[in-house]
Amino acid sequence: MNGHRTGGPRNVRLTATELGMLHGDEGPAVALAMRIVTGLADAMDAPDLLPVTSAHVDSCLYHGRAGLDFAQRLVQLGGQVRVPTTLNVGSLDLLHPELSRADAQVRTHARSLMDAYTTLGARPTWTCAPYQSGHRPGLGEHVAWAESNAIVFANSVLGARTARYGDFLDICAALTGRAPRVGLHCTAARRGTAILDVSDLPATILHAELTYPLLGHLAGRHAGLEVPVFVGLPADTSEDRLKALGSAAASSGGVGMFHAVGITPEAPTLSAALGGADVPARWRVRPEDLADARRELTTAVCDRVDAVSLGTPHFSLPEFRNLAALLAEDAADVTRFAAGVEVYVSTSRAVLAQAEEEGLVAPLRAAGGTVVVDTCTYVTPILRPQTRVVLTNSAKWAYYAPANLGVQVVLANLAECVTSAQQGRVRLS
Repeated sequence: MNGHRTGGPRNVRLTATELGMLHGDEGPAVALAMRIVTGLADAMDAPDLLPVTSAHVDSCLYHGRAGLDFAQRLVQLGGQVRVPTTLNVGSLDLLHPELSRADAQVRTHARSLMDAYTTLGARPTWTCAPYQSGHRPGLGEHVAWAESNAIVFANSVLGARTARYGDFLDICAALTGRAPRVGLHCTAARRGTAILDVSDLPATILHAELTYPLLGHLAGRHAGLEVPVFVGLPADTSEDRLKALGSAAASSGGVGMFHAVGITPEAPTLSAALGGADVPARWRVRPEDLADARRELTTAVCDRVDAVSLGTPHFSLPEFRNLAALLAEDAADVTRFAAGVEVYVSTSRAVLAQAEEEGLVAPLRAAGGTVVVDTCTYVTPILRPQTRVVLTNSAKWAYYAPANLGVQVVLANLAECVTSAQQGRVRLS
């Protein structure tokens, strides 16, 4: 039943509290946000709204004046988030602003946008991986997360429930604490609908780092907007590998959730992952499928290397440990990267602080590498204008960077990235 007042959306049931929000009882910012939330709910045929316990906002990345105007309007109206809210990457590294090559006006607007979102009460996490910074909703918890890799990680690895929220709706959910009851919030939409069976892959491949972003790329291509189910992944598959898989699937396709049988929380068995539905056609992934995916993502045809970009999604603490081990345990013994090769590691402030405390950042800096926080190198102009060929271990970076930056890409594992940077030529094992 609707609340006591009328004037809400035609087909969405609202509580009395929600109608009050819509009609301005909790201020003009909440009213504006509720109009957007209910408008989307109506357009998506949601029966009602559901409370969310947290939000992750992508709107803080500057794409143009409209986004800044919207955020500043919410500030002018006195808006404040009502649930814990983290912020995705912005368009600036606020700790190292000299890294940005954007023009002065863009930098000014980008900073104003980031300031607006912190004024609204969101935490200045500035990361695409809030799950690495303590923002980890529990199994079955409804949240409103934006940013494709954060969405797929929350749904798949944490078992929380979020639809694929985008700019403006994310902050509106944070201000109202409500989201439409549609999509991956609903159990029926979380059932697996496509099977990728990797059981036939050799153990050496299943334990290889690069297998996981490549599997994700294949899943996005194969499943599109469906919910893929992986059969045969090793039981000890790490969060970082699941992160790489999910982010790639969300880039090459529209995947908002996947299941890994025996690993992810809603897939103890194949039957559970499918929600008891009939078993769909099974695609048995072969080594040559992975090789094809790597060739598709590798656009460079020479052995030149101008830069290396790591950390898309943001580099984790275990990844810093792996990188430090590849460089040297003692920064004094580090082999420097070759002259003319820039190496960037994008991470969050929270992970950077932990890595520095463990002494994991010193080897990177001693080798000539640079840490980037608050943003990412494929969305912010950080690479030199003359950069043409970039190595990365991220299928997401490899998928977006050629169009975003006009560069050629080589997809490589972490060790290959380090060796190539040290030798000044692409060196793949």
